[in-house]
Amino acid sequence: MEIKDVISGLSALAQEHRLAAFRVLVQEGPEGLPAGMLAERLGVAPATLSFHLSQLSHAGLILSRRQGRSIIYSVDVDRFQALLGFLTENCCQGQREMCSTLPPGCS
Repeated sequence: MEIKDVISGLSALAQEHRLAAFRVLVQEGPEGLPAGMLAERLGVAPATLSFHLSQLSHAGLILSRRQGRSIIYSVDVDRFQALLGFLTENCCQGQREMCSTLPPGCS
């Protein structure tokens, strides 16, 4: 992952509503959620959420797909894992097994 992509991803996550939306989408997994349902869960106006989702999408952290009349959003797992990998690649001077505090799936 290039540094500009890391900066873009971290910048997109550095906002309260975007971080909350991303965390909900991570919990939902590859199935994702319709935009309206995500807005309800977060208590955010749909127009406001749309702006934040476009920022996450532009950073490459989420994907969208049309399903009938709804747009379903989900985390781009490969991109998310690449971001985590970049952040942890030199963990404990390259001894990743020493980073036992990392959540499962981050190694």
